[in-house]
Amino acid sequence: MPDAPFALIALAIIALFFLVLVIKTYYQVRTATAGIVERFGKFDRVTRPGLHFLIPFAERVYFVDLMVKQAQFQVETKTRDNVFVQIPVSVQYQVLDDKIADSFYKLSSPQKQIESFVFNSILGHVPKLTLDETFEQQSGISVAVKVELDAIMSGFGFNILTALVTDIIPDSKVKDAMNDINAAQRAQVAAQARGEAEKILKVKQAEAEAESKALQGNGIARERQAIIDGLGASIEHFQKGVPGSSAEEVMSLVLLTQYFDTLRDIGTRGGTNTLFLPNNPGASNDFQTQILAGLRGGAIPRAGADPARPIMPERPENPPAPPVGYPGTPNPYTGT
Repeated sequence: MPDAPFALIALAIIALFFLVLVIKTYYQVRTATAGIVERFGKFDRVTRPGLHFLIPFAERVYFVDLMVKQAQFQVETKTRDNVFVQIPVSVQYQVLDDKIADSFYKLSSPQKQIESFVFNSILGHVPKLTLDETFEQQSGISVAVKVELDAIMSGFGFNILTALVTDIIPDSKVKDAMNDINAAQRAQVAAQARGEAEKILKVKQAEAEAESKALQGNGIARERQAIIDGLGASIEHFQKGVPGSSAEEVMSLVLLTQYFDTLRDIGTRGGTNTLFLPNNPGASNDFQTQILAGLRGGAIPRAGADPARPIMPERPENPPAPPVGYPGTPNPYTGT
């Protein structure tokens, strides 16, 4: 039968035709995806995830991704104080569920359009701010870009989830200058803190020194009072033991004794310079005369050169009134 091979070929062609017809008729839509069905080149419907069929040779399907996408851009602009900065912007966007057809037909390249709108928004905000204000208002810039971009892109079927200004990058020289300024300010604060600490320390030292001097003064005053009390008691005991001795003689003896005690203490201390003292027996009388002259504030009489001082009579306890005479009459108790 010569017609048998031709029949088999015809059946194979028919089977292949129906297979292609089935493939063209049925299709599936994945999760987080939508299908755009066109009939003879005209939009007909939107299909959801699942198994669907088409009219063979009349309808065609296109798929739209409904997942969140991210686009990153680098915007260069100038601040109000003439500093050029690089601003990286990260935009997360998604197709609106109720505007799937608009997102497919209205924009040929959504990411390029989003980039243009981001540049326009950044250039409308950053040039109004100084560099410091740009850093301070980084989150505000992100919000402004997101609001403006969302208002525009919603009309094209896209929802702008976030528009993050991830960084503000000035020129390296500007960054180094900012770091130097910050370091100088911190050094100034540290210097002020050290100065305040030194001031407090010096004030406390001065207060401690003043208190120490006050205590030393009190101690010296008490010591002198004790010396005076001791000298007074010594004079009384000496006068009682040696009748007829005057207070001046006793005081001279006590002062001379203290003078020699002082010389002894100086001589016994280490590191004391050499002292030259007269060795004749009459030197003690000269010491006594010099000490009394120093206490009284008078000049020391020189032996053989100055006349001896006149011995004035002792002033009685209740002296009579000075005699009345001519002007210039000397007082017998003072010699004037």
